[in-house]
Amino acid sequence: MHALAPRTLEGPSLRQRLAARGFDAVTLLVLPAAIFSLCLFVYPFAFGLVLSFEPKSGGWLANYQRFFSDSFLYDTIAKTLWLAVPVTILNLVLAVPIAFRVRLMRHQRLLTTILVLPITLGTVLVAEGLLNYLGPQGWFNRTLMTLGLISQPLKLVHNYWGVFASLVITGFPFTFLLTLSYVTGIDPALEQAGATLGASAWQRFRYIYLPLLMPGFAITFCLSFVQAFSVFPSAVLLGAPAGPTRVISIAAYQAAFEEYDYSMASAVAMIMGFVQLAIVVAVLASRGLFYRGPASGAKG
Repeated sequence: MHALAPRTLEGPSLRQRLAARGFDAVTLLVLPAAIFSLCLFVYPFAFGLVLSFEPKSGGWLANYQRFFSDSFLYDTIAKTLWLAVPVTILNLVLAVPIAFRVRLMRHQRLLTTILVLPITLGTVLVAEGLLNYLGPQGWFNRTLMTLGLISQPLKLVHNYWGVFASLVITGFPFTFLLTLSYVTGIDPALEQAGATLGASAWQRFRYIYLPLLMPGFAITFCLSFVQAFSVFPSAVLLGAPAGPTRVISIAAYQAAFEEYDYSMASAVAMIMGFVQLAIVVAVLASRGLFYRGPASGAKG
């Protein structure tokens, strides 16, 4: 009788259980990217964080105490924000109307290709160009003096405005391309429906486009802000590294390569990262203030 008993059904295999939880052969494709991220991002961050708590002298918080007790050091946070935030806002404000206009143009690819050129040049080459164009003996000042509009050259480099101009030139194409991708992703039928109902251009933008674009604007702002906040070559070449453009990246560089205090440099870098993280979290958290529903009006 025991031999004739039906065989009990076996449970799912380990492979099936893993597949039910989302771990299958396709998941293994993530491993190279995960290893790459661990080696080049997670490990250096963890190493720098630990190193920042190993000062040359004093307790484990000595580096952070030194930073926030020295105005020459902690003022770099405000100076960097005073550069990064206005530049990011200006780039976003300029990118929105231009993106709305470009999306209707026939030669959109040609224009976007031209706008990408400043990104390919790099910050150092842009800074060198601005030194030649906007310097005391540059063509801009010479032209104004030749026309009799000014009696002496304008000081447009080696100050705040030189760095500001460089960040706008190098950051605007990046902001514009992101904004254009979000704008073109919204179905034009929504705007046409609003126009049919008698809504003005501003009303269509405010009640149709802006709520749908706010998540994209928040992401664009964060990416552009992080890019501008990490300014270093422009601040050195076009600014005043010991004055109004002594950004936090310069403080980290001086600690590492002038004072040879890598622990202090790591602490400055950690503070720089946490400031960026705080701004990014605040911006992303504010997205829900404009629109909480699904962006079902997108084309795809």
